[in-house]
Amino acid sequence: MNCIIIDDDRLSRKVIEEYVSKTEALNLLASYSNAIEAINAFKLKEEIDLIFLDIEMPEMSGLEFLDNVKDYPQIIIISAKEKYALDAFEYDVDDYLLKPVTYARFYKAIDKALSRNNERKLVSDTKDEIFIKRSSSLVRLKYDDILWIEALENYVIISTYSEKYTIHFTMKSIEKKLPTSKFKRVHRSYIVNVNRINVIEDNTIIMNVDEGKKVIPIGKSYKDKLMDELNLMVK
Repeated sequence: MNCIIIDDDRLSRKVIEEYVSKTEALNLLASYSNAIEAINAFKLKEEIDLIFLDIEMPEMSGLEFLDNVKDYPQIIIISAKEKYALDAFEYDVDDYLLKPVTYARFYKAIDKALSRNNERKLVSDTKDEIFIKRSSSLVRLKYDDILWIEALENYVIISTYSEKYTIHFTMKSIEKKLPTSKFKRVHRSYIVNVNRINVIEDNTIIMNVDEGKKVIPIGKSYKDKLMDELNLMVK
């Protein structure tokens, strides 16, 4: 995996650079002392697979960097403080390492990143459908057949009219694979096919399924955006 380091702590950068050099699966492209320098160079580097990212940096924090980069790659946070962990995982980061980082802990994070990188390659999408890995085969699902997607710890459950598919994937990753014109995140744990919504009542979505009705909650932080986009669809 091609990687870069962004950390204003010179000693920390040197340690991670040394760890990267010891790890055959990694190739260091560049090391930056601030996020602004990195964000300007980021656009020129199309083959970045992984970023080692500090959070507390002057001028632009690590999380602000992620807010400003479109389609950022896999992320491993390296921070001196634990208090940002919850916020960081909202960005679908692979791992959160506390300084000082040992090589054993570093390698564990890399192993996780490599696994997720391989998993992402198992899901591919075309214009009207998505292929998912199931056992030793690929299953084709048409977008129109997908009703909703639900988070289940480190997995997601893709529900169709006829079957459910459980795959080792994150909500953030699967969301990036799906067309935003059809699929909307309505809750931390749910993505829905808006063309399959039957009724919206208060803070819930109701979908008709064979066994009756599926009630899906709408999260407070997602409701306004969802309603705006639904309104735009009917204008």
